[in-house]
Amino acid sequence: MHAIDRLPPATRHPGVALTLGAALWALGYAALDPLSRAIVGALPLEPQSRLAVSLQFFLYDAPKVLMLLVAVVFVMGMVNLSFTPERTRALLAGKKEGFGNVLAALLGTVTPFCSCSAVPLFIGFVQAGIPLGVTFSFLVAAPMINEVALVLLFALFGWKIGLLYLALGLVVAIGSGWLLGRMKLEAWLEDWVRDLRAAPPSPARAAPSWAERIDAGVAAVLQILGRVWLYVLAGIAVGAAIHGYVPQDFMASLMGNEAWWSVPVAVLVGVPIYTNAAGMVPVVQALLAKGAALGTALAFMMSVIGLSLPEMIILRKVLKPRLLAAFVGVVAGGILLVGYAFNAVLG
Repeated sequence: MHAIDRLPPATRHPGVALTLGAALWALGYAALDPLSRAIVGALPLEPQSRLAVSLQFFLYDAPKVLMLLVAVVFVMGMVNLSFTPERTRALLAGKKEGFGNVLAALLGTVTPFCSCSAVPLFIGFVQAGIPLGVTFSFLVAAPMINEVALVLLFALFGWKIGLLYLALGLVVAIGSGWLLGRMKLEAWLEDWVRDLRAAPPSPARAAPSWAERIDAGVAAVLQILGRVWLYVLAGIAVGAAIHGYVPQDFMASLMGNEAWWSVPVAVLVGVPIYTNAAGMVPVVQALLAKGAALGTALAFMMSVIGLSLPEMIILRKVLKPRLLAAFVGVVAGGILLVGYAFNAVLG
């Protein structure tokens, strides 16, 4: 049974269902700020106390981020019905380095693959004979510049920072993939990966109907939200604590422009952390509000999302230690350059 068939009879038409859902979402979103203020105001707390400030931050940001996630995941679930792993692989097959790196990075921004799910696709790319550097551009871009990160950044920080993060992520993904491709490291793939034969092409699939797209949107919300909601709440809780309890002078001294070592420390701290873009954005929001430098905060976010520990463990199954070290080193180096460059420009 399609998701649309489970709706009340008056809303079974796709256009009506989507319009009604969007209107209810907009009304709920508009009520978040006054509702959170009213709840905190009704509690026996001093209005400007640290606990009240932290609690109001959490009560406002938690439903806000979750609602934004529902909206963007639903829309991208409908869109991504056309971006199957087979179709993504077919788009990159036969592309040379340079143009292939750019195309792979752009595809990584619109395809629904996290750092861990992108690894099996990486194996499929190698299977299809796609250049190794091109596959790395996709592997970096897919988790780092995903649609959830971009929409949340646009919504919480504005279009300038959202576009800045998009540009930085593309530069790191394209540049690191191109450099790794120039190094000719195919011999450092695990032998079983290099020996894979090209898989037969998948049969063509008819264009999905609107009912199937709504199904896909609902399924994406249930799957992705069920997987990330705990990280979102944890990230917002950390952000709320930073927002209410961490002194601004302390954070500015730790991650501000004056601390030259802040960018490498942020990257080193970020690599072993396992979370996703949805959980990191509220943390970055709180860090910036407390005086952290933009380049340092974005470098921290990129290292958490693009070089997660589970991804490294899975990649070790397909990359020999030297190639894994080269991948981590090149991507981390790109993130460091991005952090320093934007701290210098915006400082």
